[in-house]
Amino acid sequence: MSGYLRQICGGDYWLDVRDNREGELSILKNDIYKVTLMLSEQRSFLQQDKIRLTNAISDISHQLKTPLTSMMVMADLLNDANLPTAKRTEFTRNIGIQLERMEWLVSSLLKLSKIDVGTIQFKKEQIPVKQLMQKALEPVLVPLDIKEQAVTVTGADTVSFVGDLNWTAEAIINILKNCVEHTQQGGVISISFAENPLFTEIVIADNGKGIPKEDLPYIFKRFYKGKNASEDSVGIGLAMAHSIITSQNGDIVVRSEQQKGTQFTIKFYKQVI
Repeated sequence: MSGYLRQICGGDYWLDVRDNREGELSILKNDIYKVTLMLSEQRSFLQQDKIRLTNAISDISHQLKTPLTSMMVMADLLNDANLPTAKRTEFTRNIGIQLERMEWLVSSLLKLSKIDVGTIQFKKEQIPVKQLMQKALEPVLVPLDIKEQAVTVTGADTVSFVGDLNWTAEAIINILKNCVEHTQQGGVISISFAENPLFTEIVIADNGKGIPKEDLPYIFKRFYKGKNASEDSVGIGLAMAHSIITSQNGDIVVRSEQQKGTQFTIKFYKQVI
C-alpha cells in the first residue's frame, strides 16, 4: 500500500488497487482508488486550462501583430519633418483607429477567455425579451441609420427567459452588427420572439447577401473570416455570441441563402437538456 501511494505522489494515476473483498482494508483500497481517479481528473483539467491559456495568448499575440506593425510604420513616417500636413493628419487619425481596434480586440478576447474557463458568473434573472432587444438595438442605431436599414420587432411583452441581461445583450449586439454589415443599403432586419413550455425562441433575420454554404459550419469559430467578411473583421463577434448563449443553457443555429439573407435562431431552454 505504501508503494502504491508513493507511485500516486509521483504522478502515476493508472494503478488499480480496487478490492471487492470484505474488510476495512478493502474499503480503504477502494477509497484510495476513488481519490486517485479524482486526482487524475484534476490533472487533466489543469492541463486543458494550460492549453487554453497558451492558445489565448497566441491568439492575442497574432491579432495584435498587424495593427502594431502598421502603427510602427506610421510612427516612423511621422518623424519626417518634411511630411505634408495632410499626410500627418491622416497617419495620426489612422493610429488612433488602430489603437481603438486593439482596445476592443483585447477586451473581447479577455471576455472570451473568461467565458472559456468558467470564471464569469452569469446572472439568472427573468428577462423580458422586449427589454433585451431595446438594450441590444441602442448601439447599432447609428450604423442602421447610416445604411438606411429598417428594423422590425415582433413579439409579446410577456415573452421572457432566465439569463443575464447584460451578457445576453452583448451576444445579440454582435449578431445585429453582423446583420447590419452584411445587409445592403436600405435592407431590412427583422426580429421576432416567442415562448412555449420548453424554450424561449428569438429569431434575427436579414435580407442581405447571405453566407456561402461552405462558410456556414465555421461562422461561430473564433477568428474565422468567411468569404464575405470585411477587411476589418477579425471573426470574434459571432464566436462571442455563441459562447455567451451556450453558456446560459441556450443554443444558436444559423440558416442562410446567398443573395436572400441570413437567419439566426436562438433558443433558451427552460430545463437542462
